Amino acid sequence: MKDEESGNRLGGYLRARRELISPAQAGLPPGGNRRVPGLRREEVALLAGISPDYYLRLERGRDRNPSLQVLESLARVLRLDDVERTYLLGLAAVRARAPRRERPERVPARAHQLLAHLQIPAFIEGRAFDVLASNPMAVAFSPRLRPGQNRLRSLFLDPEEQAFQQDWANSAADFVAALRTTIGDDIDNPLFVELVGELALSSQRFRTLWARHDVRDLDGGTAAVNHPVVGELRLHRDKLPIDDVILVVYYPDKGSDSDEKLQLLAALSRTEPAGTAHDRPADVPHPKTP
Repeated sequence: MKDEESGNRLGGYLRARRELISPAQAGLPPGGNRRVPGLRREEVALLAGISPDYYLRLERGRDRNPSLQVLESLARVLRLDDVERTYLLGLAAVRARAPRRERPERVPARAHQLLAHLQIPAFIEGRAFDVLASNPMAVAFSPRLRPGQNRLRSLFLDPEEQAFQQDWANSAADFVAALRTTIGDDIDNPLFVELVGELALSSQRFRTLWARHDVRDLDGGTAAVNHPVVGELRLHRDKLPIDDVILVVYYPDKGSDSDEKLQLLAALSRTEPAGTAHDRPADVPHPKTP
């Protein structure tokens, strides 16, 4: 994380990505005496059509204004997808800016009303994966979806959440990459600084994934979990923006085994104390996660 602390995020990203590309992927012979994982700096420079000295300056943060043509060539050599390419271009475009005035994340009143009417697991999420509000079905689905919880902290630091995820390794990688995308150039936001710092100190797996500099969107997809009461569930996940926060919903295929199990979970949740979606009045800042 030294590059990020020094402000050389472009160099850190280039180095992390080249270490993940094998010579075979780049169309180069493997060679016999490679001391570094992935590609060497001079190999990236050769394949991108730039001088080794210039590429070295980019990685070391001595030149932070590469042309679009150079960036596109590097994206091709490093086999970046559309999300990763956009992230690379964004790193190069970052300029000095005045500190942002952070606003508390607020849940609109209509979002609370929506949660109360939904009969599927649904909750409101902040930029750093804080749970700001949730309905009873979300809490029945997972107690880690109560307001005040943080989904990344749960994923890396809570053994129950790790057992809950059928494919914890991939879920962890996806969430860390999505956090990178969410942060973008907002690297001095105390919300992100505190979260990344805490997880880096507490989880070796987080440190490893963070060092990869993966970026990706985590808008939709499928969640496969081992629920302690109803067993295996496979649910679709969608994320829908509401003002400055995100509505996250989980739902099954109609008539599927997971649909039946979710209906059973709904029946069981109706016997529990109600009201997690209305634990706080609308438009009140969520409390700082512990």
